[in-house]
Parts: sequence; structure tokens; C-alpha cells
Amino acid sequence: MAQVRDAIILAGGIGTRMLPASLFAPKEALPLVDTPLINHLVWEAAKAGVERVHLVLSKRKRDFLEQFLDGDSIHGNEIRVDLPRESLTLGIEGVQIVPHVQTNAGGVADAISVAIDRISGPFLVILGDMLIIEKHVSPKQSGVEWASEASLKLVKMFESSNTPCVGIFPVESEQISKYGVVGLSGDSVVEIVEKPDESVAPSNYVLCGRYVLPANTAEILDNYPIGEFGELQSIHLLNHLIEEGGLMSVKLDGMKMYDSGEPLGWLKSQIDHALNREDMGEELIDWIRSRIER
Repeated sequence: MAQVRDAIILAGGIGTRMLPASLFAPKEALPLVDTPLINHLVWEAAKAGVERVHLVLSKRKRDFLEQFLDGDSIHGNEIRVDLPRESLTLGIEGVQIVPHVQTNAGGVADAISVAIDRISGPFLVILGDMLIIEKHVSPKQSGVEWASEASLKLVKMFESSNTPCVGIFPVESEQISKYGVVGLSGDSVVEIVEKPDESVAPSNYVLCGRYVLPANTAEILDNYPIGEFGELQSIHLLNHLIEEGGLMSVKLDGMKMYDSGEPLGWLKSQIDHALNREDMGEELIDWIRSRIER
């Protein structure tokens, strides 16, 4: 069975809901307290065993990240000697970072198509504005060792089942209408309902921006051209997989899902992550209490 050697991180979107912050930094590069989101995602992909990480970027984001794409630190070793060098770079030793420019933001499947010509086997896909972690650590624990195992779980599922798979995450009922919701039969996905009302949702498990897709994905997408299907291309792709061989799910219960797509949600993510960190949680709790009690 072909191994998963490539990952695509989708970071080509405009980030309109995060304006004006996204004027000056891509939302994927915004920090979760003090570590850029994109660093977490690259480390996660590396932990899943890939050899290449394809970054799908807008031209503006490509220009912004240019100085980081070679994997070198922009600071010398004398700067912040308390931090590992992985915390000050984009990338990880042994993993190639391959940038691609998406001319127009056209949804998940369109972004995948930008990089897919450079990939010959099954591949991992990670949405660039969604972080899923189980460890809440400081920059002193940067790199693959401390990275999320979310994508690794998907790769293991693919290797054991030889079937494409998606990561799914449980959300509260009031959040259901924001996501694609999956219907399940055991670990198999039997349907995907896009942004349903909670009263008709098939479950409380939603797509969370993690996929392992098959080597023939480009051929499948040819059946659903963006000119006809638009941003729903990706849902048609997943439904095609459900009908033609199956689509497995990987439940990521017990982790935290942080979405940098809109300001209030991202602020809540900052607070939640900080509260769970050993190096700042107690001090932050004391400060919050002092503010509430005023």
C-alpha cells in the first residue's frame, strides 16, 4: 500500500472575517498566545510522517512568508537562547516546505488542485486556520515531539483500512450550523450535511479540516469542475468517496479545536490555551478573577 508522503496545508484564503488583523499578517501566521498557528500545523504534519509539506498560499501570503520558506532562522543563535531553534523557524529538519500560489480563493478542493500535480500518492490535507491539539505547551516545547497527533491518527487509520478518511470533532449543538456534519455507521462516514440546523443534523460530529485523500483525487475532481460546483467541490469529492469505496472517520475527542477564522472565536482560543498552560495558567486565572470581581 502507498504511504502518505505529502501534506497540503491550505492557507490561500483572504481572511476577511479577521480583518483588519489579517491586513498585516495571514490568519494562519497569527500566534496562539506566542507560537504561530502555521508552526503548529507544520509540526503536526511532520509528526504524521510526511516528507513534504505543500503550502498553498495567496501571492500576498507567499511574499509575506518568503524569508521563512528556506527553513532558516532569521535570528542568530544568540537570540533567545532559552528557546529551541524550531520555535524560530518555519519548518523542521528533514521535511521539505514547498510553496504554491493560489491565484483566486475558490474553496478547499480548488486549493488542493493547486498543489496536486506535485503529488503522486495519497496525501494529507490540513486546513490552515484550524488547529487541533491535545498538549498545551510553551515555545520551549516546540517541534515534532510535542506536536499534535491529530494527523498521525488519520494516517494510521488510512494505513490500517486502505481507505480515505476524515478527522471529525464533537461540537456543542449551537455550533453545528457552522460546519459540515457527518452521519456515521461505526467508523464509516455515510453522509455529510453542510451547515444543517441542529434539529436535522445527523450527529454532533463535524469535519475539522483533516483529511487523507487517495492518489486519484485529481481524476475525481475532474468530474466536479469548479465552474459548475464552486466551493462545494470538496463536499462532492467526499460524497464521491463515500459512494465509491468508502470514507472512514477518525474521532478526535479529547483534543481542543481552535479556529482562527473569526475574532471572538480566536480570542476564546487564546484564553483557553493559556489557561491550560503550566507556565501561565495560574497567573491568568488570578488576573481574570481580579477583573471579574471589580
